[in-house]
Amino acid sequence: MDERPRVLITRPGERAGPLREALEALGADVVTLEAMRLEVLPETPATRQAWLDFDRYQRVVVVSPFAAECLAAGLENYWPQLPLAPHFYAVGVGTAQVLHDRLGVRVHLPPASHGDTSEALLRLASLQRLDEQRVLLVAGEGGRALLAESLEHRGARLTRLAIYRRKLLSPTGMPAAHLADGNFSALVVTSGELLEHLAGWCSKAALNQPLIVSSQRLATLAQTLGYLRPLVAQGATPPALAAVVADVCDLNGADHDDLEKG
Repeated sequence: MDERPRVLITRPGERAGPLREALEALGADVVTLEAMRLEVLPETPATRQAWLDFDRYQRVVVVSPFAAECLAAGLENYWPQLPLAPHFYAVGVGTAQVLHDRLGVRVHLPPASHGDTSEALLRLASLQRLDEQRVLLVAGEGGRALLAESLEHRGARLTRLAIYRRKLLSPTGMPAAHLADGNFSALVVTSGELLEHLAGWCSKAALNQPLIVSSQRLATLAQTLGYLRPLVAQGATPPALAAVVADVCDLNGADHDDLEKG
C-alpha cells in the first residue's frame, strides 16, 4: 500500500514537469489535475506590428513562462538577430529563465524575498518613472490589470500584447475524484483563475485541506472563495512550492540539491 502523501498540482502544460519532479524528490505521490490548457493565439495585425516595432520599445515586461515562450517564437520570425534596445523584465524566476534560455538576454527581476508578483516587479527603481517610454507588456488574454494600469499611470506608452489564452477544463477521472472527496494531503495552485475555477469542484473536505499558493494576494482570494487553509510559498518556483509541501506533509527525505535543480 502506498502511504506517501498525495499532492495535487494544477500547473498546466510542460511547466508541471519540474514541479512534479521536485515534489517526487520529497517522496510525495504527485497527481496532476488538468484544469487549464494554454493555447497560442493566432497572429493578428496588432501582434505582427508589435514584432516589427520591437526595436522601438525601451522596456519589455513578460508575465509568465508561457508568454516568454510565445514571445521568443514570435520574434524568431521577424528578428534573426535580436535588437539591443529593449530592457527585459519578468514576473518570476521561471519567466526570466525562459527569456534567458531562448533569447540570451539579461532580465530584470524583483528580489527573491519579494515573491513572484506584479506588485514586487513594480517596486523596481527602473520602473518608477516611465515618462513617454514605449513599453511592451506580453501576457495572456485578460489578467494583470494592475501591472498595465500602473505602468500607464507612471507615464509609459504601453502596448499590451495578448499572445495566448487560458482555457479552463472540467476535472476528470481520479484527480477529479480526489478533489471532490478531499482525498489528498495538499493542493498546489499558482493562478487566481484556477483557484476560482476549482472552488466549484471542491467538497467541504477538500476546502479544508492545505492549499499552497504563491502569493499573499492568492491566499486572500482563496479565503474569500472558501478555502480554509491557504499557505503562502516564497514564490511560484518548484523549490519554493516544494518547501511548503515538505513542511505541511512532514516530508524530510529530500536532498536540498535536488530541490534547487527544479
